[in-house]
Amino acid sequence: MTEWQPLENAIKEIMEREQIPGAAVAITRDNEVIFAKGFGKANIENNKKVTPNTIFGTASITKSFTALAIMKLVEEGKLALDDSVKQHLPQFELSGYENVEAIKIHHLLSHTTGIPTIERKEQLKEFTEHLLYLKEADIQPLGEPGAYFCYNNDMFLLLGAIIEKVTGMNYKEFIKKEIILPSEMHRTTFELSEVAEYDDVATPYVFENESLKKCAWPTLGNYAAGGGIRSTVLDLVKYGQIYLKESNIMSQPVHQTHGTRSYGYGLHITPNYGDVTLVEHGGGQPGVSSNFGFIPEENIVIAVLTNVSGVNAGDIWLCAANAALGIPLTCLRSIEPHYHMKEYELPKFIGTYQTGEGAVIEISSAIGQLQATVEGKNYMLRASNEETLVLKPIEEPIRFYFNENDEAWALFYGLRMYVKKEE
Repeated sequence: MTEWQPLENAIKEIMEREQIPGAAVAITRDNEVIFAKGFGKANIENNKKVTPNTIFGTASITKSFTALAIMKLVEEGKLALDDSVKQHLPQFELSGYENVEAIKIHHLLSHTTGIPTIERKEQLKEFTEHLLYLKEADIQPLGEPGAYFCYNNDMFLLLGAIIEKVTGMNYKEFIKKEIILPSEMHRTTFELSEVAEYDDVATPYVFENESLKKCAWPTLGNYAAGGGIRSTVLDLVKYGQIYLKESNIMSQPVHQTHGTRSYGYGLHITPNYGDVTLVEHGGGQPGVSSNFGFIPEENIVIAVLTNVSGVNAGDIWLCAANAALGIPLTCLRSIEPHYHMKEYELPKFIGTYQTGEGAVIEISSAIGQLQATVEGKNYMLRASNEETLVLKPIEEPIRFYFNENDEAWALFYGLRMYVKKEE
């Protein structure tokens, strides 16, 4: 048995369980590739295998590129993290939000604008169109900037608009010039026209009636600033070396998300994972589930790309991290504690919660037991503290927010705030 055989077996088990057609994984230590392998099929119909050079979508891994570009402009003195967004984008207005000047670049980077998710508009291809959409959209703020974390693609993409305004360059061209080319990422691009010219490209798939079906690459429009890069795992681990060269503010915790985990600027941070820190970001869009990150104390970079949406590439990433660290593959980022909740405490959680993107979570009670319906799947719930319920058996936490009357008005799950619907 080779050193990496247990990892390979674990990856294959996850892929079989999750019905992942194809995946690629790469690991570097001290800028040397120590593991790179393709698993499964890049194209099921043609029986084409995945290799470490297979191009996939990266989805929200792109956010770290955009955040890094902003940090470069900060270093050059062209903007500051405390600059108001409106200082650089005078057209920036939000319906129902009076103090828009309070939203700063810092808040865009850390998803702490106080603005909930809103309906996605991929048909908008110019940032000026998106600014008009935000001005006219029906938005009910969650709170003041900095008060809450709520993953928001429509706010984050404004960083692309700021990059264009400050540099006078097209956003994609700036990312290419400042990050992609210097990192020698020769199989990385935003452009679908360029993807079509490459060989060894994964076919994207989605689940339809529990079966895999080919899908088109999403066009994304302005959302490319948070999810448009297509790349390979070998290119991504090259890119990751940037974060190991110097201390970087992007991986400093800004807002706690759940447990010990926090979000920085385009990156998630898990401190005290044994003796190290996990810094990472996942992604998902039609035909893509991805995860990329690094372990600064050990100079390790890891990239995982798959060609199907709705699966947890982060599980594969963590297995790879554990293997590289030489610890059991089954170690978890965090373990939610157990809390005995009294029956009289249950009713305050019950209700229907929804995001502006249309995602719904239903919390109900049956025979003195709370249960949740998430994305059409039913889960029993347990409590980990007075404000947090945990989905069984997947052990994913749902944190609730209560008003002064101890009534739940929102919940936090999957990086998004879900607001309770009025009965």
